[in-house]
Amino acid sequence: MFRSKRFRDNWILILIISSIPGLIFGGVIYWLGGERLENELLQMHNKQIQLRASNIDEQFSYLETSVMHWSFDPNFSYSLANISLSRDFEIARNITQTIANMKGANPLAIEAELFLEGAAPVRFHPQYEALTDAVQIEGYRKLLAYDKQVFWSQHTSESGSPNDNSLSFMIKIPESNENHYGVIAVRMDTPKVAKLLQTLAPYDGGNTFLLEENGDQLLSSSGKVPASQLDEAIKREVLASKTKSGSFLFNWNQSTYTVSFGTMSRIGTDWTYVSASPISAITKPVVFISQLVLTLSIGMLLLAFVLSWLASRRIYSPIAQLVSLLTGKTAIAALGKEHNDDFKIIEKEWLHLTRESTTLQNKLEQQLPHLKEGFLLQLVQGYLYSYSEQALLERMRNFGWSVDHRQYAVLYIQLTGFENLEGRFSSGDEGLVTFVAANITKELASSRFEQAEVMNFHDLSVGLLIIVPEETEQQEAIRTFSQELTQGIHHMLNMYVSVTIGSLTSSVVHVPSRFEEAMQASGRRRFESRNQIIDLESLDEYDKENNEIHYPFALEREIIQAIRTGQMEETKQLIRAFSEELLERGAKVIDIQQGMLQLLGSILHAIRLTGMDPNRIFKSANLYEQLMQLGEPQKMIAWFHDKVVYPFMQELESRSDVQVKRTVETAMIYLQNNYMKEISLDSCADYAGTNTVALSKAFKQVSGKNFIDYLTELRIEKAKELLRDTDMKINDIAEKTGYQPSYFNRIFKKQESITPSQYRELNRN
Repeated sequence: MFRSKRFRDNWILILIISSIPGLIFGGVIYWLGGERLENELLQMHNKQIQLRASNIDEQFSYLETSVMHWSFDPNFSYSLANISLSRDFEIARNITQTIANMKGANPLAIEAELFLEGAAPVRFHPQYEALTDAVQIEGYRKLLAYDKQVFWSQHTSESGSPNDNSLSFMIKIPESNENHYGVIAVRMDTPKVAKLLQTLAPYDGGNTFLLEENGDQLLSSSGKVPASQLDEAIKREVLASKTKSGSFLFNWNQSTYTVSFGTMSRIGTDWTYVSASPISAITKPVVFISQLVLTLSIGMLLLAFVLSWLASRRIYSPIAQLVSLLTGKTAIAALGKEHNDDFKIIEKEWLHLTRESTTLQNKLEQQLPHLKEGFLLQLVQGYLYSYSEQALLERMRNFGWSVDHRQYAVLYIQLTGFENLEGRFSSGDEGLVTFVAANITKELASSRFEQAEVMNFHDLSVGLLIIVPEETEQQEAIRTFSQELTQGIHHMLNMYVSVTIGSLTSSVVHVPSRFEEAMQASGRRRFESRNQIIDLESLDEYDKENNEIHYPFALEREIIQAIRTGQMEETKQLIRAFSEELLERGAKVIDIQQGMLQLLGSILHAIRLTGMDPNRIFKSANLYEQLMQLGEPQKMIAWFHDKVVYPFMQELESRSDVQVKRTVETAMIYLQNNYMKEISLDSCADYAGTNTVALSKAFKQVSGKNFIDYLTELRIEKAKELLRDTDMKINDIAEKTGYQPSYFNRIFKKQESITPSQYRELNRN
């Protein structure tokens, strides 16, 4: 409809007429109202700052007046200098009460004290005490020597030093005499004053601080000491203005602050207050109103767009309805120059839709098998978990499956022995082999079951979904089919096949969980060169046939030693022997994987002990995940050599001296052949042709352990083997491993946390 000239002209005319008033109104309101309101808010903010600063000034003035009033108390007369306060308890008690009342009368004060000079300086804090600390006395005397009688200073009662950060109000006594013998100090409650200063900057991100006449910062609403970089920058700007009050905008780190400052006249000095607030917090209402106006304007424009479109449709509806019925917008856009002739549009679109319908029908028939396979892959992999039972059944009906009163069985098929096909297939042809196996599976399943669908995973594994009638018993038929399938694929491809049969289910939503169980159970197949069938219904009997797997600890130690000493070829042979020993007793896939994972962990631990970072050597690769993806022993051995041993050997050769490694290798061989004898570092160094210091350092560098720890670990491991695999007496084992029986028990328990007899009993149980 839009491509019709008549419809387009009507729509554009109505849209322009309805949009112009709204755009003009929104622009004027946004320009005039927003800017004026923003200026009004900034002026109001500055006035509030002045009023609040006046309130703070009054509170400080009240404190000064109150303290000066108390300083004229008769208790602080001239006679106080000649009275012995240590004997005249009544006067001391009155002074203490006066000091306490002075502190309580001022809400900003946290404490008040009185210092009296004399032969024996004393202080009321508020109780009477004689001062003996020279530092404190010197601090108070500096206050008495100050050239003003009433002044503000930074002082605390703990040190008496005027250089502390606590702000205090000082009055020398007697006030009417130049011969002052004491000073009254009222210390401010810094947190309260900070909260009071926060009223000058009530917005988040703002700050307020007070400056002395010399420009030093007295207090800050943030309580931070020293001042922040923002405070220092604003202070420099205020001092550079050379005026006592004013306001300005200040840019800092891509933010704009409105800064107001003024002067507070204090006794003996003038303070400057500075308040900085982010302008975004002040003008937030303006921003909101501006955004609201802009949003309303856009809304009005969209409303005009919709209303004009509806009005145009109404005007042009008779022909447009007929054109829309036959074509659609994309079809009209494709007509080119003829889009102004509505009747030609109808004629051409009718012919086009006829041809399109025929083409789509043919494509649908060709793509239906791929669509069904894609649906099944999504189903078994759990991507359709949010669909209900009825929704899944409806989709399956649409694909042509009969799902009423049916039950479902899933099979997971794995191919092994790809390395045996060398000459027929090369590396990278796994997908081709899997395609052949999937076709064989499809052919055999179609001959036995009414509905069976194959899923090709392209990684030497195939999935099979079988849909069978609900009232029939199908378990034996599925098992018979599995036997035929393994024999057929083995005959055609000369590969071994393991089929895992999942449990039957009558609900399609349970198919993903059944398939996941089958995949996990496939890990229990044995690493044997034969066809295998794992039925989840009889999995317990299958597990009972398995023998206990023996982990070759001795080979693990030899592998780690060969890696540490840089023997690449020997390491590869030892890993092959390690794998073969795991396979000796009919081990399952999961057992082999766990054994190889444990070996990988031990190798990585040994690498860390040498001072190297495995993450850097292996470029942060997830080695455990890579190893878990391998299902063939030969692939595991090759992977260990290419991905673990070779990169470490390269790093080792670049970092370690070859002669040092050979020396340590010679020493290790000597220890392995003579661990049952009395061995010392000196004898081992003589055998290796070096000195004890060099051997000890080289041993630590290459193996990650010192000499005695390596020898102890070697002897204990040999003892553990004898305890596990023989019936020798413990004393004989001690002598066999180079220990005295009494010392052997102690060192074994220290290393293993249990005694030798407990270790033997635990392993045999």
